[in-house]
Amino acid sequence: MTSISRWDGLLLDCRLASMTANGIAYGAIENAAIGWKDGRITFAAAQSQLPDKPESLSVNVESVEGAWITPGLIDCHTHLVFAGNRASEFEQRLQGASYEEIARAGGGIVSSVRQTRAANEDELFAQSLPRAQALLQDGVTTLEIKSGYGLNLETEEKMLRVARRISAALGITVHTTFLGAHAIPPEFSGRQSDYVDEVCVRMLPAIAHAGLADAVDAFCETIAFTASETRRVFETARGLGLRVKLHADQLSDGHGAALAAEFNALSAEHLEHTSETGVAAMAAAGTVAVLLPAAFYALRETKLPPTESLRAHGVPIAIASDLNPGTSPVLSLRLAMSMACTLFRLTPEEALRGATVHAAQALGLLDRGTLEVGKRADLVLWDIQHPAELCYWIGGNLARRIIIDGCRIS
Repeated sequence: MTSISRWDGLLLDCRLASMTANGIAYGAIENAAIGWKDGRITFAAAQSQLPDKPESLSVNVESVEGAWITPGLIDCHTHLVFAGNRASEFEQRLQGASYEEIARAGGGIVSSVRQTRAANEDELFAQSLPRAQALLQDGVTTLEIKSGYGLNLETEEKMLRVARRISAALGITVHTTFLGAHAIPPEFSGRQSDYVDEVCVRMLPAIAHAGLADAVDAFCETIAFTASETRRVFETARGLGLRVKLHADQLSDGHGAALAAEFNALSAEHLEHTSETGVAAMAAAGTVAVLLPAAFYALRETKLPPTESLRAHGVPIAIASDLNPGTSPVLSLRLAMSMACTLFRLTPEEALRGATVHAAQALGLLDRGTLEVGKRADLVLWDIQHPAELCYWIGGNLARRIIIDGCRIS
């Protein structure tokens, strides 16, 4: 084998949680090796199956002495870019105010809108970058960032540019989602239909033309947008060639899951109140269910998402942090995975699958999420003795090494 064709890296004496469907829990491969070249996995199997001597295969060979390696974690639902915080609303909820009451009194999303509009792009980047760094240190190598705290074209574009800057600064993949239909801005108070016009006629075409969004989302709920308004946003997005996602059935059954399925949405997210009919529609459309246990926890919700129904219908279940200033101020995807196990009764394997292969599906990224030949070399080496520990330990720094696109980040 010539030096030109040698791999860029090869790790020996490892255990792989490949997350492939190999008939073994976690897709586990013991006594394994993993190699990569040009950012793609070239080998992920038992070390005994290596086609040549390690030193002949790669310019960089290392034994990791039995360490567990997983695909890089994928946080497929965040609102990471925002200014300020809403700690005061946390206090209000503990004093008895509901999420809906706070929102209707001018708090909630609109509070973050005021602060985000007031920050210039550099200030917004400086405030948001540490949150992305915290997720990265926790093993996240791909994340989604939604807009939605601007609610005007200038600030929505600013948020999406900051998301792109975070990607460049940290070397991680950032999937950007335009969420203009998140709430009604103050200047459109009492004119909800006019704001939907603004989103569809002015904002969406401009953002699509600038290439700032990979997908489009909306908040379909009693305190936000109706099904007919959401349908119009989605029809506009589809006309512009953008895939859609939906905040669906979080506070009530507004038939959001079925609406998402109607548009072959990548994902429907939250889903606490989704009916059996909605789950069946998602299954038929191939729409991923994104569960957000940290928001459930922060809001002290009691209505559980239909986990058993999702399993029965074969709907892929993803887990995400929902990192946002109001209802999920969480800086750890692993913590959300642990919550998914404790609160929603997922198994640790389901939670890890939800933060890898199924999260990749929720973003339409089929080149990652598993450890197999041809996939991106996004890997995390963990200080654990079993993959279940990623959900078992509540907090703490377990990531020993993070590799993104074949390059060591930490």
